[in-house]
Amino acid sequence: MDDGAELWAAVRLTVELAVVTTLVLLVIGTPIAWWLARSRAAWKEAVAAVVALPLVLPPTVLGFYALILLGPDGPGGWVAGLFGGRSLAFTFEGLVIGSVLYSLPFVVQPIRNAFESFGPRPLEVAATLRAGPRDAFWSVAVPLARPGFVTGAVLGFAHTVGEFGVVLMIGGGIPGETKVLSVAIYDYVETLQWTKAHMLAGGMLVFAFAVILGMLVLEKRLARRLR
Repeated sequence: MDDGAELWAAVRLTVELAVVTTLVLLVIGTPIAWWLARSRAAWKEAVAAVVALPLVLPPTVLGFYALILLGPDGPGGWVAGLFGGRSLAFTFEGLVIGSVLYSLPFVVQPIRNAFESFGPRPLEVAATLRAGPRDAFWSVAVPLARPGFVTGAVLGFAHTVGEFGVVLMIGGGIPGETKVLSVAIYDYVETLQWTKAHMLAGGMLVFAFAVILGMLVLEKRLARRLR
């Protein structure tokens, strides 16, 4: 694979990983955020602390334990065996699992904050209008928490694009299979290809700025509409 093809393969793989990871995070992060926002269980903050662990854990620590779990001697090996494989490590599926674990707090926390911001009153009003819990959730809670969903989705996507330690530990740098942009930059620096490293790093810097600026502008517009 020549340099140009390898670079575009890394771009494609990074975008695919970020999209799939963000969708999975929204699916599993929403019920977690809802439970954390509404539950009165004494141990809910312990659960919140577990969800937030990736914020303080070194990525290599999380990547190391994820590698063990996804390897041939862990649960990942058993799951891969069902489909004729040996391990989920060094596969795209393994990258998705590691990315979901690493980016989970960046999606759960904004959605939880959004659910907590409007309090119980709107749901109580919906209940008086004979709306069931499920109807109230989808017709009242989700629309009111829209800014949190937008923030969580944007942060989850951007954070996945910028991952390095976890994806390197779980996926290595197999061109076309597990080599994402952050790993490509690392390889270019290791091989002293400074120009290519500058180009990729500069592109990711512009992307990060655009994401943050866009998120701030979108949050303000959504907040005005909700008012």
